[in-house]
Amino acid sequence: MNKILNIMEVCGTHTHAIAKSGLADKLKNKIRFISGPGCPVCVSAQSDIDKMISIALLPDAITATFGDMMRVPGSKISLQGALAKGADIRIVYSPLDSLNIARENPSKKTIFLAVGFETTSPPIAVCIIKAKELKLKNFYVYCCLKTIAPALKNILNEKNDIDGFLLPGNVSVITGYKVFDFVAKKYKKTAVVAGFGAPEILSAADALLACINEPQIKNAYKWAKPDGNKDARKLLKKVFKIKEGFWRGFGRIKNSALELKKEFEDFDAKKVFKIKNIKEVKNKCRCALILKGKIIPKECPYFAKICTPSKPLGPCMVSSEGACAAYYDGAV
Repeated sequence: MNKILNIMEVCGTHTHAIAKSGLADKLKNKIRFISGPGCPVCVSAQSDIDKMISIALLPDAITATFGDMMRVPGSKISLQGALAKGADIRIVYSPLDSLNIARENPSKKTIFLAVGFETTSPPIAVCIIKAKELKLKNFYVYCCLKTIAPALKNILNEKNDIDGFLLPGNVSVITGYKVFDFVAKKYKKTAVVAGFGAPEILSAADALLACINEPQIKNAYKWAKPDGNKDARKLLKKVFKIKEGFWRGFGRIKNSALELKKEFEDFDAKKVFKIKNIKEVKNKCRCALILKGKIIPKECPYFAKICTPSKPLGPCMVSSEGACAAYYDGAV
């Protein structure tokens, strides 16, 4: 096979593993790895980031967030900037940590910033159910949860040079890898579910190369099953409804976002806090092109020049799953 294949790794953790292991350089005569929309922080709309910052600055508010949200730039400041202005922002490692914060601070409003894909969504659903059981009146969730398959359809509906995909392992554990059947059946591309270490990614890449001309969905991650985790999906169905979502770089994608159902809307920060309508603000950042696989970070004219981890133009440079952050480490 003489052609160098363009393979999109959909998971941000894959991007960083490829970077750290040097797989991109080792396989450069066979594969050109392209990062996709696998970083949930990175695909969160600019307007949502600005609204989160506005909520964080409200009096008597405690904002709970995962750490990689802190330095994502809003149109004016980041959450880290809001912290410097006096906002009470706390980094948590589990959604349940935010629930405990609410219980310990009954006189304040605790808002958890829920950003993630199907992997993160079930524990957040558990947290919301628990809040309802406890009859908490000061706990809220700003929901920016998304589902990955519709974004892949969006990419495949556009003209591109992608030859195949490495699919996210942990998302597939929840959804089941059958949800990606459309990649092979409709778009005639091969995709392989991959684990997260360099050996697992290499094994998945080898499986992909072996059947690149016979489009199919293959599994190279032992924890993933065709139908996924039914109990986790029941939790999601109980708490959330599926709606249209706005993705950075993509715009509106049908059936790609989760929203709290009516019986849980008392915990919905978007409905409880009346934040003025904030429009999307365009800047120089090329994250949009990177998330769709149109360019790799090194092809961005601002990469490592006016866009660095200390002064980022966009989330891909500071998120723990961002492609630009992986490339900036110098391993790709």
